[in-house]
Amino acid sequence: MNAELNKKALEKVGNPNILINIVSRRVRQLNAGGGGLGRPLVEMTPGMGFGDVALLEIIEEKMGYFVPEHVVTARNTGKKKKKH
Repeated sequence: MNAELNKKALEKVGNPNILINIVSRRVRQLNAGGGGLGRPLVEMTPGMGFGDVALLEIIEEKMGYFVPEHVVTARNTGKKKKKH
């Protein structure tokens, strides 16, 4: 993947872990093909891989993403409380 595209996309997303997830999911969609989501949303140039396409789509805001809020849940430890 192009390092410059990677840097610009990271500025848009802000979190490298989220960027990796977005790019990998988009690359899987592009590899699957078949039309619809399988077609690039930007013009591909020779030598451009699907990773670069995904990064360019993020930079040009051709696709969006949603990051859910972190929700803290109670966890059952399996221990029973003693009754007095």
